[in-house]
Amino acid sequence: MKRIYYFLIAALVCIPLMYTIGQSKSSRRAQASSVLEKERPVSPKEERREEREARRAKRLAEYEKFIDSVVLSRHFQFNPQTMQQQPAGSMRQITNPNFDVGIWGDVVDVCLPYIKGYVPPYHLTILNYTLPSVQGYTTEQTNDGWTVSFSSSLFTAGTFTFTFEIYSKMGGCTLTLSNPWYNAVQYSGTITAIY
Repeated sequence: MKRIYYFLIAALVCIPLMYTIGQSKSSRRAQASSVLEKERPVSPKEERREEREARRAKRLAEYEKFIDSVVLSRHFQFNPQTMQQQPAGSMRQITNPNFDVGIWGDVVDVCLPYIKGYVPPYHLTILNYTLPSVQGYTTEQTNDGWTVSFSSSLFTAGTFTFTFEIYSKMGGCTLTLSNPWYNAVQYSGTITAIY
């Protein structure tokens, strides 16, 4: 009989203790799942349309500020993707990643394919120069972004004028390279920051 009595006392003590342990484990699980829900990315189906639009608008505004700061810092690189002789030449893809125009303050590094010639057949050449200084560097803000222009002789008899039309919202850029002796060549590509 004593054994049954001890068994009942032990059961009465253990049952509330087990209930308390179970409750604390379930509350810890609930806290852990709420932390995981906060950390896990929300799918577009679960997120409201207004929240998605606000998040995208914020990202777009941050990117536009980034492009503006890159242009104003005068430390950026133009990476061409296509080129076309003006006014109606054929569009050519540029897949060589070594072609670019880098601007570091007053120094400009040019490595671009260029179409030369007065009359057809035109021939392709490479402009590969490091310019310690350029003339008439101007930066002007437009509705779409920025217009950056400067000129240089590129160590030749003629003057080459570089005109960048930078689109802040899209991150794209159009470079028009003009010379009084040849037709202008237009490049389209992207702008990246130089650190």
